Amino acid sequence: MAIDDKTRTELEAAVFRRLVEHLRERTDVQNIDLMNLAGFCRNCLSNWLKEAADEKGLGLSKDESREAVYGMPYETWKATYQSEATPEQQAELKKSHAGH
Repeated sequence: MAIDDKTRTELEAAVFRRLVEHLRERTDVQNIDLMNLAGFCRNCLSNWLKEAADEKGLGLSKDESREAVYGMPYETWKATYQSEATPEQQAELKKSHAGH
């Protein structure tokens, strides 16, 4: 299937928006669980968004990129939804993502 660049970009943007919305709804899924399972988390997505904005010369701050992914200020999300990582989660992260 041949897709022109504009359509491909629109489809990729739609997928990104859907992924972000899904993660906003799944507040029960902790970032450490995402990292342990998939190797990326909400913070990674916000960092990638900021990097893409930086490449375009756009003034997107780290706080703004996190709010774009979390749907609220990061500190609010952490206070509301983030739980303390268990020793098992921390050990898994250390084992599977050394140096991340």
